[in-house]
Amino acid sequence: MAKQKRSDDWGFPRWRSYGDKGRAAAKLRLCDREGCNEIGDRPAPKSPHSRDRWYFCETHAAEYNKNWNYFAGLSPEEAARRAAEEELGNSGFRQSAQWKWAGPGDGSRSRDEMRALDALELSSDADFKAVKAAHRRLVKETHPDANPGDEAAAKRFKQVQAAYDVLRKAEERKNGKAA
Repeated sequence: MAKQKRSDDWGFPRWRSYGDKGRAAAKLRLCDREGCNEIGDRPAPKSPHSRDRWYFCETHAAEYNKNWNYFAGLSPEEAARRAAEEELGNSGFRQSAQWKWAGPGDGSRSRDEMRALDALELSSDADFKAVKAAHRRLVKETHPDANPGDEAAAKRFKQVQAAYDVLRKAEERKNGKAA
């Protein structure tokens, strides 16, 4: 009986190929927007009631859909009825925020708002007066004119400004004002 030869595919380096040799590269479709090299995996209709589709990346799909009106052609009563039906079907998701499944806190603030409060060195239950006071204090401390040449202060100033903008827009939404 002939002696069996030990295989060469043990240990490292592996001398034999990994998997199927005939496997081709995956084909990806690029975004249909001129000059974009991102993956186009979000279909959008080329025209109403058409089976033809554009395929956009996430950024260009959002741009394509930003002016789309779900309630176009409906009377105000029909639009209100449809909005109420949609809200009724989605109410379970909103209620889950109470149990912290949807984000931090008690469900009254988003994750971005919580991060903004941390950036302004405030607790999660701070009201908008406290936000304004903290914003003014931190702007005075970190403003580039007060700290010329200090890159860290300039970076912190931008962070404080962005945090205040997030909280201001949230307050406007809460009070029903246009943001």
